[in-house]
Amino acid sequence: MTGSLVSGASNFRDVGGLPAGAGRTRSGVLFRSGNLAAVDDDGIEALRGMGLRRIVDLRDESERAHDPSRLDDLAVEVQHEPLFLGSVASFFARDLSLEQLYAEIADASADRVVSAIRGILIARPVLVHCTIGKDRTGVTIGIALAAAGVDPDAVVADYARTEALLPARRNAQVLAAIRALHPENVHAEDLATRSPERAMRALLAHLDATYGSAAGYLRAHGMTDAEIHRLREVLVE
Repeated sequence: MTGSLVSGASNFRDVGGLPAGAGRTRSGVLFRSGNLAAVDDDGIEALRGMGLRRIVDLRDESERAHDPSRLDDLAVEVQHEPLFLGSVASFFARDLSLEQLYAEIADASADRVVSAIRGILIARPVLVHCTIGKDRTGVTIGIALAAAGVDPDAVVADYARTEALLPARRNAQVLAAIRALHPENVHAEDLATRSPERAMRALLAHLDATYGSAAGYLRAHGMTDAEIHRLREVLVE
């Protein structure tokens, strides 16, 4: 479970090897990352070597236009599932906490979260990504792993790894831009650069309180018991 598996793609990693009851998540099945705009030739060859078959891109149309993925001639299906209702900038303007943001993504974009997780069932190996692989990717992967029976502490730990994998220069640039626009923001640094354990714990607690579990959340938004069982088969050995 090392980072930087793909040259030019920040925060790229395999979610294999996480404890799930008596089992563990399979390696080489589900990957997560930031965008693929700066993937270099070595990165393309790494993606080719993985046999990647599907990409679930959680960015909106404007983000994709600004930073188009570099995929060259890879034989990969791309599924677009924009999770934010409104622009990315709007969340900074509203100064949401990570806990508020994640609950809002789960509640307001539930159909697309479910569709993104269904993408894992369609073709594998599969990559789920957004711009930096922290928030939208964190919510989607966190829900998928929790619904598949991964131990909650392992779901939280996988999410929290992101913070150490984000480029320091990128963090400084993004944070400076946000503070220039919104100098009074309380949550800017968390939103831009951090993935604290408490944020994922809060999301899982929200799903438990509202739907009984992460699987209950998926079921409440249209996923069948057979699909949830299949998700567990696919992700856990």
